[in-house]
Amino acid sequence: MSQESRATSGVVLPFNPLEKRNLAASVAQALLGSSAYEMDQLQTFAGAGIYAIYYCGSFKPYHAIANQNRDKTNPLLPIYVGKAVPAGARKGTVVSSSSNSKALFNRLTEHVESIQAANSTLKLEDFVCRYLVVDDIWIPLGESLIFAKFSPVWNTIIDGFGNHDPGKGRYQGLRPRWDFVHPGR
Repeated sequence: MSQESRATSGVVLPFNPLEKRNLAASVAQALLGSSAYEMDQLQTFAGAGIYAIYYCGSFKPYHAIANQNRDKTNPLLPIYVGKAVPAGARKGTVVSSSSNSKALFNRLTEHVESIQAANSTLKLEDFVCRYLVVDDIWIPLGESLIFAKFSPVWNTIIDGFGNHDPGKGRYQGLRPRWDFVHPGR
């Protein structure tokens, strides 16, 4: 409930900076205020966290997105949002702290490889990203707020970009939409 709606209902609650939505907004604001990096020039870094990928190229279906991202130093509309957690986090057996992990860099590198494989429709130099190394506990919270704010095309309509390599025997299954629009992976 916003401050305005609290006031109109006759109840004015004090601002609580520790409310979940305010904590999420803090993480999201930090990501969106961070520098944008060209994905073809990423340098190795340590940490786990959240990221947003922006498209700035000339592939016609993404014209409206690229228009929002003309300034590569300050892109506005992500085409994809994701997270990278340290090894073992999914199963609750984190081996190392997120600051010692290269999970975020490795995840972005996987995306670089997917974009390069789709070279008939995409060029790596047309992508920039923002990333935020953040303590493990804030990763899902920040990702979900950024996702809700933008509903990125590759997370919603043309899903499958972030899929990890399927296990042995699952290659015969249905291919994600992303692989139909951007063949080559």
